[in-house]
Amino acid sequence: MKQAELFNVKDHVAFITGASSGLGLAYAEVMAENGAAVVMTDHNEERLNQHASRLNGMGCKVEPVVLDVSDTDALREAIDGAAKRHQRLDVLFANVGISGGRGTLVDPSGAIDQFDVEAYKRAIDVNMTSTLMAMRFAVPHMKRRRSGSIVATSSIAGIRAEPITGYSYVASKAAIINIVRQAAVELAPYNIRVNAIAPGPFLTNIGGGRLHRDKETVKLFADMVPMGRIAKTDEIKGLALLLASPAGSYLTGTCIPIDGGTTAVMTRGAYSTAVPRDGANA
Repeated sequence: MKQAELFNVKDHVAFITGASSGLGLAYAEVMAENGAAVVMTDHNEERLNQHASRLNGMGCKVEPVVLDVSDTDALREAIDGAAKRHQRLDVLFANVGISGGRGTLVDPSGAIDQFDVEAYKRAIDVNMTSTLMAMRFAVPHMKRRRSGSIVATSSIAGIRAEPITGYSYVASKAAIINIVRQAAVELAPYNIRVNAIAPGPFLTNIGGGRLHRDKETVKLFADMVPMGRIAKTDEIKGLALLLASPAGSYLTGTCIPIDGGTTAVMTRGAYSTAVPRDGANA
């Protein structure tokens, strides 16, 4: 099979959550630029419409849908509506995510006995529950065609301890990995592939966009990456296209880190710095 056929997503229909910025926008761009019809969803209407208009102006096929993924009824309606309008649903990128608070390495209030419980619940709802519900609503449309690809955004914080990030984030991202594994086994007979991407530090707006403006946080993240830098969102496009296209036809039940080598080492930079223990024994 030639390269053009391997990565061919022309006329596929892709539904993407959290698509107005960051990794979700990168997923939307790579799918749209390669011929897919893309349904971009996000709660930020202004930013969503701006990027949808830009992509449509480039000759892409993009439809913006304003959506709060924590509203389960609205999520179901958005997915069912997209499948009905396009008469198919080939790819789901369950991507939306929020931080839910910082970890103890950068904020003592993120400690296990101090973190904000309401912020924790909100992050679990947005990150984990919306991912599972999006899969629940997309699967019937894929089963009918006996094909499909589901890609969930996890994180290296779901694979290993990451004291820069808060408990809600690591809990939700770890859960996504096992949801993906279980769904992959169940859906394999339908030729529906289910995989997770586990990004390391990328320049996104999560956590209020700290990685765009907070030099100290940028250094903490960059120091833990063997490649010594934070990734640009364009650098996730190749992996996203692989998982969505025929090139990934035998990939399912996986969680693929894309992290500049971060998970290949035990300690580096920020991770070799001991968290203050308030006099407790090490």
